[in-house]
Amino acid sequence: MLAMASSTKIRIVLLVLAASTMVAFAGKFYQDVNITWGDGRGKILNNGESLTLSLDKTSGSGLQSKREYLFGKLDMQLKLIPGNSVGTVTTVWLKSAGTTWDEIDFEFLGNLSGEPYTVHTNVFTQGKGNREQQFHLWFNPTNDFHTYSILWNPQYILFSIDGSPIKEFMNQESKGVLFPKNQPMRMYSTLWNADDWATRGGLVKTDWSQAPFSASYKSYNAEACVWSSGAASCSPSQSSNGGWLTQEMDSASQERLRWVHKNYMIYNYCTDFKRFPQGVPAECSTTA
Repeated sequence: MLAMASSTKIRIVLLVLAASTMVAFAGKFYQDVNITWGDGRGKILNNGESLTLSLDKTSGSGLQSKREYLFGKLDMQLKLIPGNSVGTVTTVWLKSAGTTWDEIDFEFLGNLSGEPYTVHTNVFTQGKGNREQQFHLWFNPTNDFHTYSILWNPQYILFSIDGSPIKEFMNQESKGVLFPKNQPMRMYSTLWNADDWATRGGLVKTDWSQAPFSASYKSYNAEACVWSSGAASCSPSQSSNGGWLTQEMDSASQERLRWVHKNYMIYNYCTDFKRFPQGVPAECSTTA
């Protein structure tokens, strides 16, 4: 892993030492998120223990975290839309405010019954993305809840499913690669119709006779540095040896990442030479 710039390291360490409040939490949904759109199509249920987002022909729905974070480990337990969900997209993502935004994306592209979901991932820095990788899953994500995780620290971003890493994006600023590290982000989750592009480039349209479509949520956990009044508060345990703020992948995790890429990756921008005829992006020289 590449070391973070010294100015960033000093800033994070000072914030860690100064912080007195723990910022790891896994509470009720009504404590941690707001349903921000959908006109009642998003619902917090069971005294905050569960949540659903739904989509019909009129509208989808969405939520956002009440807190902003500058680095964190975020876990969402999610059960995706069963049956014919073609054209729908369910998302869990982080995004900063402003016109030159940072963004870290999990997107789950619906499917015809019996076909595998496509998991779409991307990372944006200062409004620049084009870092897509796509995967099929090794299980049926509609039968039960699974944990989808984003680890974001100054060294790297790691996407994981049930603890298995699927995508790593390293901080390679020494190569001139932009890395999101300066803008706080909120967590968002949405369910919406994207049949203009999501399934075979928009060739297969949403079957509205199957509506309303619904995705279910059981738990949201954020162990993060919470942004408030222009500073990020982190607990000392998060920066200690083994804490997520300094975490790197061990050999077992690296082997699991290679297994996922070999068996379940269906698109990798780093091998799309038609898209990048002048050469793939600089970070791809160390991307699996």
